[in-house]
Amino acid sequence: MRMTISAALFVLAGQPVWAACDGQNLFDTMPPDRAAAIEAATEGVPYRRGLLFEARRDDQRIILAGTYHFADSRHQAMVDRLRPLIAEADALFVEAGPEEEARLAEALTRDPTLMVNPDGPTLPERLSAPEWQALAQAMSDRGTPAVIAAKMRPWYVAMMLGVSPCMVRTMAETGDAGGLDHLLVAEAEAAGTPIRPLEPWDTIFGLFEGLTPQQELDMIRAGLPAAGYADDYAVTLTDAYFDGDVWKIWEFGRFDAIANSGLSRAEVDRQMSFAQTRLMDDRNRAWIAPLTRGAVEAASEGQGIVAAFGALHLPGAAGVLALLEAEGFDINRLD
Repeated sequence: MRMTISAALFVLAGQPVWAACDGQNLFDTMPPDRAAAIEAATEGVPYRRGLLFEARRDDQRIILAGTYHFADSRHQAMVDRLRPLIAEADALFVEAGPEEEARLAEALTRDPTLMVNPDGPTLPERLSAPEWQALAQAMSDRGTPAVIAAKMRPWYVAMMLGVSPCMVRTMAETGDAGGLDHLLVAEAEAAGTPIRPLEPWDTIFGLFEGLTPQQELDMIRAGLPAAGYADDYAVTLTDAYFDGDVWKIWEFGRFDAIANSGLSRAEVDRQMSFAQTRLMDDRNRAWIAPLTRGAVEAASEGQGIVAAFGALHLPGAAGVLALLEAEGFDINRLD
């Protein structure tokens, strides 16, 4: 159950979630035309590169760190860089702090129907026989027997398909993902710096509302092909993260789905647009008020704040950095 709760929490990243895995970087074997198309798709995206930024407006200061939610030894450099900044900050803002994680865990334990559908047709009844066989194997590889996966809600199944089996094994062995977010929360706790959430604990349950039954199944279909090479996928996206090439992560997922999911480009683009709106853009806009309010309150005490959240929330026209810039903040990259 601990692994299930943790995996649900990390959906809130707004990005795929990966652990340090053995595999190859798929950019090394990618057809040159696809690599060029991915690079072209990232051109002109505001703040496409970088993991650490400063936003300043008058005497208000926000340090913003893009995070990756699973363990990797390369996190230590960012932890060391942020440690003194967190210690002197008025607060550390994160997507979900310890209190929010505890409330989500309690809710999932109390009401399993939040992730499991006890009524209605099961997934093997809704998918074709070959699709269900492929899904059952993929979920088994991730530690979930087919009999349980059959009744899981499609959004949760689709999310789990993006999780590398090696990451699932790591979480099962350690009970924790050990990602940058948790490391920074630990630094704040050690320094006595208050930890503030950017959104309510139950945000996850509203992210996939309004999907049609067909859209739910297409989310699963889009993820099935990559599930078979998830360790390679994990290495590819993790390397892009630590290179600071953040928007490349998003466009890689788009072009991989176009090439391998069996869905049309138009359908992939529709799904990507929906995911970007629900998982990133809408949430980014909701975060601006607590961030700016926190910065104003901190400035009144002669301090600033630190904010750490999934790296894909930083770039883009509706990314946090561009939204803060529209509020009158000057943005500077620090890494």
